[in-house]
Amino acid sequence: MTYDIAPPAPVGMVASLSSLGYSLPDALADLVDNSVSAEARTIEIDFTWAGRKSWMAITDDGCGMSREELITAMTVAARGPATNRSSTDLGRYGVGLKSASFSQCRLLTVSTATTGDWITRTWDLDVVEKTGEWRLLHTPTVETSEILDRITESRSSGTVVLWQRLSGYQAVSEKDKKTQQQFYDEAEKVRTHLGLVFARFLIGSSPLTMRVAGVGVSPWDPFLTSNPSLRRLPPEPLPLDGHTVLVEPFVLPGSQRLTPDEYDNAGGPQGWLRHQGFYVYRRDRLILAGSWLGLRSLRREERFNLARVSVDIPAEMDAEWRVDVRKAAVVPPVSLRRHLTRIAQMVRREAAETVRHRGQIAARQHSGPLSFPWTVRRANGKVSCKINKRHPLVQAVLKDTDSDPARVRALLRLLEETVPVPALRVLHETDTPDDPEPFGGPGPADAQAIEVARQMYEALLAQGRSAVEARALIRTTQPFDQLDGFWSS
Repeated sequence: MTYDIAPPAPVGMVASLSSLGYSLPDALADLVDNSVSAEARTIEIDFTWAGRKSWMAITDDGCGMSREELITAMTVAARGPATNRSSTDLGRYGVGLKSASFSQCRLLTVSTATTGDWITRTWDLDVVEKTGEWRLLHTPTVETSEILDRITESRSSGTVVLWQRLSGYQAVSEKDKKTQQQFYDEAEKVRTHLGLVFARFLIGSSPLTMRVAGVGVSPWDPFLTSNPSLRRLPPEPLPLDGHTVLVEPFVLPGSQRLTPDEYDNAGGPQGWLRHQGFYVYRRDRLILAGSWLGLRSLRREERFNLARVSVDIPAEMDAEWRVDVRKAAVVPPVSLRRHLTRIAQMVRREAAETVRHRGQIAARQHSGPLSFPWTVRRANGKVSCKINKRHPLVQAVLKDTDSDPARVRALLRLLEETVPVPALRVLHETDTPDDPEPFGGPGPADAQAIEVARQMYEALLAQGRSAVEARALIRTTQPFDQLDGFWSS
């Protein structure tokens, strides 16, 4: 066998690792994985504003690392997915620390101790790109040392991961109050995300304590397991290559059995519609929240809002479930898809029946007046479909001085009286493959969908909404709640 050695160039590798699509919450969750694997009981995430010198740090009280272990941890892909790991190790590819960090900063420093002697190593991406070599620096800068000394002053063990030269903040002034507020707003997003991803650790028999910017992280239980009105459907252990995937379906209590605060909290960070579906866990760490896993004919609809399904996959099954580098996406194995579809259809039927029995669709009542361009009601045994006159696009057209209001109202009335039969079928029958999907279904929005959303955005701004409010409203409006576009950021 003849061959050449073709190692990847550091500059290209850094660019690739920095572009894996991590959001800040996802990146910090990846670092929390390492702290949990190190058996930490307390984790602190600091956000410190200083303009272009702003920094973030994650500090834990775990077992720390030796010098050799630190160098391994700082080496890209030093441990592959086939590496034997302990039962508490949440790692996968051996790139999480580096890829998550490089996506958010240009200067990564890790300091660790097992018995009081702190060992430090630094990746300075400017140095890597300038030299074309993976130079893992031994000595941090004076500024970095001062931050580390402050953090580790009263600690004898644990690990600190420090991010400096944060992406997106290198051209801002310390006096920029608007950017400063956005910086600390990110802390709230991180806190919410970690409360979802690590909920099982935060409420376990020996609960983990986590704080972000000094505020404790509260767990979010998507299944309301402590509520007496929760319906637990029979769990199913599904065999897969000598392992077991545990699937547990739940039908949540509706709004009548919850206080307003409980109902709003149960809806989750992105609302009821976004949080129905499967919740996939790996070693108690949430990988995917609120998805029907792309299974055939299963779409998000508000009548299924009370349907949630817990899926626990063994870490040994990562390859079969195609767990990605960010530990934020999975693809179910082909051999399990018909079982998952069957379970999903069963829990969706139960959830829809619960909604019908109570005589209301709770999510529509709590999602505000803009969620649907149609208002659907049942009265005297008949279903009526009326156009939502409070929808921003409808309001904008009715108020347009260049159009004839009578003609517009006539058009709206015609649309109301000629609702297509497939739309009515969706109200009554189970999903079928030919059910209509707005703008082609979930995923990236096409040009037509973006244009409609842009018109809504302009109409909302004209009505006095802020840009942030307008995007937030579009994100929760059908069908844009299932499409990705400018409103998603």
